[in-house]
Amino acid sequence: MYTLVYSINNTKSPETVYVNLTNSCTNKCIFCLREQKDDVCGADMWHDDNYTLEDIITQFKSFMPTPKEVVFCGYGEPFLRREMMKEFCKYLRANYPDVKIRVNTNGHANAIFKTNIAEEFKGLIDAVSVSLNSSDSDEYDKICLPKIKNAHDEVKKFIKACVDSGIDTTATVVTGFDKIHHIDIQKCEEIAKSLGAKFRNREFITSGY
Repeated sequence: MYTLVYSINNTKSPETVYVNLTNSCTNKCIFCLREQKDDVCGADMWHDDNYTLEDIITQFKSFMPTPKEVVFCGYGEPFLRREMMKEFCKYLRANYPDVKIRVNTNGHANAIFKTNIAEEFKGLIDAVSVSLNSSDSDEYDKICLPKIKNAHDEVKKFIKACVDSGIDTTATVVTGFDKIHHIDIQKCEEIAKSLGAKFRNREFITSGY
């Protein structure tokens, strides 16, 4: 069975587990771990989305005691499997109400589905980490190679939608992955704050974790 639920510390009793819903993505970020390797801590991350909710639940239950946090984050954009994510969130809320739920996303969901995904997931998730990755659209396009139009603006709109929905929202950038692309950290933080979000600079790690 391919990896749907994994940890990054090679233990069966981690505080945080990650859910690898899909390998599909609307970005091809030049710093992405999937461009460097096929696994996370030995867990093969590639799969074809051919699984069921029960498959996720089975892998989740293999981590004991119950983790304190579940993060949707893997080798793709989690919201592309919007309905599957929703069903697993409902399962967690019903059976493990104390577990915190976070989504790491590229922020394209509203643009893709033409609806307010943030409102749709209100109450199902506690937090989102949205990849802002640049202070301007030109640099964003060079770093993230998006498949959607006006991607940077759409990311900012999604951040604001999450904030307005009452979801704990953090805008992030990745720095230190090369010497070519200059990311204005101060400007990125200003953008995040103007949208009502927190800000985090994620220093690039070669292994990804």
